[in-house]
Amino acid sequence: MTGNHMTPRAFVAKELRRAREQMGMTQAALAKAIFASDSLVAAWESGRRVPKPKYVAPLVEILGIDAILARMISELVTSDAPEWLGRLLELEGRSSSLSTYQPLLVPGLLQTEDYAREVLHRSGRHYPDVDELIQARLERQSILTTDNPPLLVAIMDESVLRRPVGGPGVMREQLAHLIEVADRPDAVIQIVPSDVGAYPGLAGGFLILGFDGREAVYVDDAFSGDIIDAVDDIATMKRVWEALRVEALPGKQSVDLLAEVAKQ
Repeated sequence: MTGNHMTPRAFVAKELRRAREQMGMTQAALAKAIFASDSLVAAWESGRRVPKPKYVAPLVEILGIDAILARMISELVTSDAPEWLGRLLELEGRSSSLSTYQPLLVPGLLQTEDYAREVLHRSGRHYPDVDELIQARLERQSILTTDNPPLLVAIMDESVLRRPVGGPGVMREQLAHLIEVADRPDAVIQIVPSDVGAYPGLAGGFLILGFDGREAVYVDDAFSGDIIDAVDDIATMKRVWEALRVEALPGKQSVDLLAEVAKQ
């Protein structure tokens, strides 16, 4: 929900719940009838997830939902991902520049498959299909290898390089991938060394997207993400970004540090 306007996902969630209640069914009864889990039905009705295509026909048959709602599920809300993620992917696809900072982990746009798998497994959250999430993350990275990729500038804290996510083998592969990306003409990777102490940005990671002559900022937490497009907020995040670049090592020194840690 945004202001007083209901999003398509929220509308679908409300209508599914209304249709179920009109049929006098519990969430558990509906889940059993369509061979789904109770938690999945609850996620549909809260708007956290959207029914996949294989569930649309059973929902139409059992709940009697009309063709318009069925079409919204199949076409208007096209992804099982949260709406904020759908908007992020859409903006990334249009972006001419991506400026990302992470104090704890390698940014998703630069994660290897094994690194991403370990991050998801150790997240403390239950994901029904980790392989699907990993594949989606890897497909998201395809914007960096198009014929006209956006300029990517990624800043990370040195602790990101030294945290043994997945063990030495996974980290060696991940660091090698970062070195390979840094060698591209449209990518810059910079590291904030650990001896800097406290500096702007430690409060959390973010991504600044430049597209169509405009900018937006993406921030996330353990549960969700948000796209910020208010002018004053963007200006604040750009000041933080510039302060980060002052503290970070230049590109070549950053790559040297990556190589040094990879050997260790």
